[in-house]
Amino acid sequence: MKKVLVVETNIQKYAGTNEATGLWLGESAEFLDEVYQQGIDVDFVSPLGGFVPLDPRSMKYIDQAIMNIYLEENFIQNGLIHTKKPSEINPNDYHAIYFTGGHGVMWDFPDNKELQELALAIYENNGYILSVCHGIAGLLNIKDREGSFLISGKKITGFTKTEEFLAGKMNKVPFFNQTAAEERNAQFKKRRFYKAFALKDGRIITGQNPFSVRAVAKLYLEEVQSCKQF
Repeated sequence: MKKVLVVETNIQKYAGTNEATGLWLGESAEFLDEVYQQGIDVDFVSPLGGFVPLDPRSMKYIDQAIMNIYLEENFIQNGLIHTKKPSEINPNDYHAIYFTGGHGVMWDFPDNKELQELALAIYENNGYILSVCHGIAGLLNIKDREGSFLISGKKITGFTKTEEFLAGKMNKVPFFNQTAAEERNAQFKKRRFYKAFALKDGRIITGQNPFSVRAVAKLYLEEVQSCKQF
């Protein structure tokens, strides 16, 4: 059975500041909770490989399900300490690639050519590209073989400008994901701020904010159940 490749950030601080950022824990742990229940295995990758910092603010939103994943030795060792480098990944091993969030991804996801090639290879092999919240940054610059942005014309979602304002990060982020997606001709969709919302367009599934993780996972799992080759 093919696996899901979970992409996490290596960025520890907002650029030019001493303010901590990193992986939003629930955006990895809640997704894992859903796919593990269906017997699907995962691997973890980050732009540099190795250590993945946790955004300390995300620790305020831990429930028992997240804690159960967080305390697993596999997650600690492979998802936080020893993530793989993109060069160590064979895209043929995966049915989907999932870009997690946390503000850090806005610095190390968008321009990483290796991650873009992995995502495109999985997608071209009838696989899925998934993201949640700021993880949409990993989709922004993926181009197809004709040189067009993969998200062009696609219905997608991610962390909105309104949510960025409410998070108090308008002056700390290098760009706005919503604006960047719209500039690439994506059909950016959104619902009320900080409410669960996910949507699927073909084999691209995206979620708006940290409260949308399970919605993304469930849309993906619906596809898995109907996919005869999985």
